[in-house]
Amino acid sequence: MNTQNTPVHVRLWHRDFWLMLAANMLLSISVYILIPILPEWLLEAELFSSVDVGLAMGVFALGLYTFGAFCSFLVQRFRRNKVCIFSIIAMACCTAALYYMHGLRGAYVTFKMIMLQRFALGATYGLALMVLSSTLIIDTSESYRRTEANHSAGWFSRFAISIGPMLGIVLYQQFGFDAVLLASLFCTLVSGVFILTVNVPFRTPSDTIPVVSLDRFILPHTLPVFINLVAIVLVVGLILSLGLSERFYGLMMVGFLIALLAQRFVFRDAELKSEVVSGIILLIATVLMIMFRPVPAVWYISPLTFGLGIGIIGSRFLLFFIKLSLHCKRGTSQSMYLLGWETGLALGIGLGYMFFLNEDQPLCITALVLLVLSLIMYNYYTHNWFLKNKNR
Repeated sequence: MNTQNTPVHVRLWHRDFWLMLAANMLLSISVYILIPILPEWLLEAELFSSVDVGLAMGVFALGLYTFGAFCSFLVQRFRRNKVCIFSIIAMACCTAALYYMHGLRGAYVTFKMIMLQRFALGATYGLALMVLSSTLIIDTSESYRRTEANHSAGWFSRFAISIGPMLGIVLYQQFGFDAVLLASLFCTLVSGVFILTVNVPFRTPSDTIPVVSLDRFILPHTLPVFINLVAIVLVVGLILSLGLSERFYGLMMVGFLIALLAQRFVFRDAELKSEVVSGIILLIATVLMIMFRPVPAVWYISPLTFGLGIGIIGSRFLLFFIKLSLHCKRGTSQSMYLLGWETGLALGIGLGYMFFLNEDQPLCITALVLLVLSLIMYNYYTHNWFLKNKNR
């Protein structure tokens, strides 16, 4: 299967699967809701420098890798759903700590404390996401439906990129930063409740379980695709650091819906290379529109092309990781994809605030350069490398 036109199996969409997809989306929303709000609060209320804000947003990416090497040991030594639930509870504690610091203000909101909170949130979020996406969703689906399950879970997480920030902006404007943090905490806890109600079959652990392992964490075989993905998503993070409006995020979601239809009908029998190339071109068009802004209509068209490009690229790269893995390494390929996506997003946002705060033109030029290099890398290297190394 080289197209992303995955077949729809009605039996896959049972109660437990719906609950896991909802948990997956809520978990992502709880993190993405802070993307436009936390930097603004740190800059305006706490008077952090742009460099400090960039480091605080970027250190989240470093935290994602903290527990990855222990993921395989944890899910085999303990119940998979319990590991996920405990990591979600730890995420809630990180958000609650930020709420507590915000309430006290003063000496508690320091650069070191914010860095520690963001790193811990990234670490717990990374573990929860790896267990949920690379283990629970896969292990509770029949083998011939797992690609569809991964594809659907990926789309639910993708929608959170628009829903989370849009919700955060509305709540911040109406009720303040406290409301944003409480909404993030609510989404996190509800996600944990959903996982708690899922019936996860017991699996006998292996006799010898290494404490440190790359299983369910890193798949070295996919490194070229990983690098290409990070470079593209880094541009997405740069754009999200521009201080976009809730309307932009709402229209971006419409772009996601168009991408879903495009995959089903436009790219159904198209050349394999066409999806990523088209997606990158759409992102280039978005950056050019933001850069020049000739008419007000740009702010209605650019989010559509932005969401359309992200949706097409995200789905295609997800399938690349699946097809590069052996059957027993599907979970690891999912973790690798998620790490690439979240790393690029966090680094892009961090770099955007660190170097390009209120400097839209240099940011757009940097984004264009990255997109052109990503397009060249994909067209002349990554795609051919994938065709030679895919396992299915």
